[in-house]
Amino acid sequence: MPDTPHVVAICGSLRDESVTRVALETAIETVEDEGGEAELLDLREYDLPAYDPDTDDADAGDADRLKREVRAADAILLGSPMYHGSYSSVLKTAIDYCGFDEFEHKTVGLLAVSGGSFPITALEHLRSVCRALDAWVLPHQAAVPRSHSAVRDGTFTDETVAERVRELGREVVHYANIEPAPPTMESEENVGAVD
Repeated sequence: MPDTPHVVAICGSLRDESVTRVALETAIETVEDEGGEAELLDLREYDLPAYDPDTDDADAGDADRLKREVRAADAILLGSPMYHGSYSSVLKTAIDYCGFDEFEHKTVGLLAVSGGSFPITALEHLRSVCRALDAWVLPHQAAVPRSHSAVRDGTFTDETVAERVRELGREVVHYANIEPAPPTMESEENVGAVD
């Protein structure tokens, strides 16, 4: 583990009263308590047009800034509300602007929030995307089900859920620089889209 692992937390919610943001801030506090440094990348503060591979960098808004910040991290926390059984479009757009340079061999922790029951499909979809980018996704993931009662006025009311989120913060620091597995035939075949 590096002396001070640097973790970025990408918030895939645009809501002002976002439970996803509250949960990521809780994870960030734990990262800092565990000796890491952490930064919230709040996608409300980025101009990210819908991803178009034919768009010039000059027309891609803050995409270069986002990629630089993610690339500089030792580990990444991805947080999203669950929309229609998956993660948010704003997070999808942010990830689409990134690629292997930003995610390959990085430790990634996943967090999803749902107004209803456990947001398992959103977490599964994020896990699949991160694996396709050759990231090392933590086995532990944090879910905030029934978010309207789990968080009130920006504070967790459900201590069990809050502890799951804090555990995610602990693990992302402890595994921030895990050594990647040696290349395999499968990983060498995963080259992404080519023209």
